[in-house]
Parts: sequence; structure tokens; C-alpha cells
Amino acid sequence: MLKSYLKKIFDVADRGDAREESYYSILETLLNNYSESCGKKNIHITTLPKKTEAGNPDFRIWDGKQHIIGYIEAKAPTVANLDSIEDSEQLRRYLHTFPNLILTDFFEFRLYRNGELVDKALIGRPYVVHKLKTVPPVEKEQDFIKLMEKFFSFSLPNVYDAKNLAVELAKRTRFLRDVVATILEGDNAPHPPLKLRGGEGGVIQGFYEAFQKFLIHGLIKEDFADLYSQTVTYGLFAARTRSQNGFNRKLAYDNIPQTIGILR
Repeated sequence: MLKSYLKKIFDVADRGDAREESYYSILETLLNNYSESCGKKNIHITTLPKKTEAGNPDFRIWDGKQHIIGYIEAKAPTVANLDSIEDSEQLRRYLHTFPNLILTDFFEFRLYRNGELVDKALIGRPYVVHKLKTVPPVEKEQDFIKLMEKFFSFSLPNVYDAKNLAVELAKRTRFLRDVVATILEGDNAPHPPLKLRGGEGGVIQGFYEAFQKFLIHGLIKEDFADLYSQTVTYGLFAARTRSQNGFNRKLAYDNIPQTIGILR
């Protein structure tokens, strides 16, 4: 499995014109082969070749039952090492938000659980591909398999106590706050503004202006982003506690209490 994988990585790298996205299908095939080899036949992998400021890593792994197992953030095989990536603002945001995350340069795999590095495996040497111009021998195969076992066995608890629930909701609220703040900053943001479907960025800008005009005069964008994210999180939580037959956007709206008009 890994021998074939590294051969494909070399073949793409050897052409000399590959981008990071050029390797995505190879990694997706490896993940599918692993999941099938261990009997996880319902695994679904969503590949996201274009990253967004919303914080979507490059791969989202599903368990076939509408539950997310985890995420994988991939960097180009030409990255010197992953230590510098660990210190990046992007990865800090990911680690703060996603409880089960793999960071990889397609040779080394690092598994993070709740923001902490718990395992890593180097399956081949990048310099063999880039300097020696040949297929690297497979290394640490058992370490890689153990890492994958940990990653694919992860699941969020079905029942939270009050403290853990508050922590998980806070993570998602802070993540949403940062997304909203980036939208409102637009061209003045440190990164390009979000590209959302259907003019959603304009909708949020409209909410901000309405809040300023009718609710809180002098409201600044940072405070609005915080207020907005807390409102959305609480609204979804209130709706979820009332939804008995699944949960989606329509059910969320239908189950928000009629007595709390601002959430609706």
C-alpha cells in the first residue's frame, strides 16, 4: 500500500510542474485503501482542493453516517519540515477548532487530538524524491498504520457533561466569530475576503448595519462578530435540544423557540 503510494508521489514530483493539489488524489486513494483494508467500507472522503479563510482543511473524513471523523491538512511535499507549519496562524486556528486533525506533507503524518500532538510517522524521505530522483523506500509502516487507526477510531462523545459541552460550543463560537470578522473586514483583512455563495458576505454586512442602526449605536465590527457568533451558536443549540428527528438548516429554523424572535 505505501510502496505504491510513494511511487505515485515520485511520479508526480518527477514531472517538475506539480502543485500541492496535484498530490491530493494520491493521498485520497491511500486513505480509501487503508479504510477498505481494515473493514471501514463506508468511509467517505471529501477533498477540498481550494482552501478558504473559513478554515476548511484539505480533506474532511466522514464515517458514512453523517458524522465527521476528522480533518487532514496537507502541505506541498517540498515543504522543508512541518515544524514551521505548526507555528502558523492557520494551523493554530485549526488545532483550536478541530479535535481530530492530521497535518502532512505527504511523507510525514502528524496526528493532533484536541490540539495536542499525539502521534507521528515518517513513511519516506523527501530528499530521496527531490535530490536523489528516485522512489524512497518505505519506512515506519507500522507507525503509520497505528496513527491511522487512532485517526479513524475517533468519534465525538454522544453525551456531554455541562463543562465539556460549554468548551465545545465555545470552540465553535470563536471559530465563527473569526470568520464573521474576516468577512466584515473585506479588503482591509490580512488575507483575501471570504468568497461565499449567494452574496452571503453582503448579508452579514447588512446584519451589522442593522444592528448599528436599530439596536446598538456605535457597535464596532469586532464586537458585532462576537455578538453574532454567540447568537447563532445559542440559536442552534436551542433548536437542537428541541429537534427529535435529525437536524439540518430547516429543522434548526423550525425548532427555534417562537418566543425568541431575534434568533429566528
